[in-house]
Amino acid sequence: MRTVQRIVVIGGSAAGAKAAAKARRLDESAEITIIQKAPDLSMASCGYPYYVGGVFNDRNALLCTPAGVVRDPVFFQKAKKIKALVETEVIAIDRGEKTVVCRHCRSGEQQTISYDKLVIATGARANMPPIPGIKLEGISTLVSMADTDYLRAVRDKGAIKKAVVIGGGLIGVEACEALQESGIQVTVVEALDQVLTFLDWDLAKLVENHMRVKGAQVITGTGVAEFVGEGGNLTGVKLADGTLIECSLAVMAIGVRPNSELAREAGLAIGSFGGITVNEYMQTSDPDIYAAGDCVEILSRLSGKPVFAPMGDLANLEGRVVGENLVCGNVATFPGTTHTGICKVFEFAAGSTGLSEKAAQRLGLEGYTTVVNTSPDKPGFMGAKPLISKLLVDKEQRILGYQCVGMGDVSRQIATAAMAIQGKLALKDVITADLPYAPPFSPAIDHFITACHIMENKLKGRMTGISAVAVKAKLDAGEKPFLLDGRNPNEFEEMHLGIGEHLIPLGALRSRLADLPADRNAEIICFCKLSLRGYEAECILRAHGFTNVKVMEGGILAWPYSRKK
Repeated sequence: MRTVQRIVVIGGSAAGAKAAAKARRLDESAEITIIQKAPDLSMASCGYPYYVGGVFNDRNALLCTPAGVVRDPVFFQKAKKIKALVETEVIAIDRGEKTVVCRHCRSGEQQTISYDKLVIATGARANMPPIPGIKLEGISTLVSMADTDYLRAVRDKGAIKKAVVIGGGLIGVEACEALQESGIQVTVVEALDQVLTFLDWDLAKLVENHMRVKGAQVITGTGVAEFVGEGGNLTGVKLADGTLIECSLAVMAIGVRPNSELAREAGLAIGSFGGITVNEYMQTSDPDIYAAGDCVEILSRLSGKPVFAPMGDLANLEGRVVGENLVCGNVATFPGTTHTGICKVFEFAAGSTGLSEKAAQRLGLEGYTTVVNTSPDKPGFMGAKPLISKLLVDKEQRILGYQCVGMGDVSRQIATAAMAIQGKLALKDVITADLPYAPPFSPAIDHFITACHIMENKLKGRMTGISAVAVKAKLDAGEKPFLLDGRNPNEFEEMHLGIGEHLIPLGALRSRLADLPADRNAEIICFCKLSLRGYEAECILRAHGFTNVKVMEGGILAWPYSRKK
């Protein structure tokens, strides 16, 4: 007769609930218990900002199955035959006795529960540095249902008119949108020189510019020195440069750290980022204890080194691996992360997968090449929206990184690139890839494939690209390249950079070669709105003997600085 296995899961959000549910599907007889400190279970935490911002108004939508059933203890018991203890905190793990001691958060009642296999899925907690005044009323985070309920109540009451979001990462920009769309004037304060650090500066600046267009204020390059209050309530945020921003609400969004204290106290191995160390089976240094989600460190599939990657999709994938290994032995593996992420920022989306250029530099990668592509997400007659992307390949032309921002379908581009990176595909494998095409969904040549074509042209010497950042640096240094805008006069009237460019429409270029520098070796930088015509202008000029012609990659839409018009 087979012994009934006792499985205890500490944490009932993404990874914990997934591990428990997977184990149940594979073993109907196991005794499975989830112990959750919070009152709710299986929360869709990535949806918190959208509930705060009023995208939907039913709180239970964050807790429901696709069929609309709330995942509460009754649901877990009846549908999953899983015992779920909520508002119950595990305070100790005894690895020798294979027990956990837990305490009910309200009554204080304690109990000891035995396990054969244990799962730690305790998540992460918000970083809250000891800034003076941080205990004032009106300062919140956005990592829990309690935070979400508080901020939603702020929105619904409508009394607060000004807020400061500290941190310009994923949570910060999503909190900014939620509050700004709720009629609250938001200022985002980011200590680094850009928002969304998974992007390179040039693409992040485009996102920042869009945030400003939507009414938010963004301050980069300075941190918070002090929270100012009166009568115990927040009245303002003082920055390191002395600026005082008046507000009644501040949201701390400067990242999270692994909630690994319980594992550390139990003597489990902890990594350099403070997360629980696990192997490819999501097994800790104790073979009877597994861990998953935001409390662990996993491998980067790009560097091969441990990283802290607190992402909702990864937590669910890790939990699924754990659930199978609990029942079947170590048969399932989790290979790590390719650092794929995406977020919505008002009418923009911003995503990245693999290495950014600055990440490649940090790793000491040599011989890589980048290219920027601006092109539509579908044909113009189907309501095209622009996308700006940046592709990175190594010296063997293997695709290692891709970033994309814009109003178009960013998620499709990031998903395609993520699979190319995960599959270790090279440029030659992608340039003729057969992707789904129909006008409602994409151009005949998809945006990502177009980026690969531009990269091919650059690597074969058919196009000499220069980034917008490099062009700006030349101008700031006093250099005076001939700037050729190949658009039509009506386009120029609607929008132009105002950096000394010369308007010569592409169709008139061959007949106006005399308007170009007499010195055929003079530097000429061509561009248009997207820089397709910029590339065609380069081809024409090269054919007529001009030897120092470049294309400003991404064109005007990829220009991250202010424009004259």
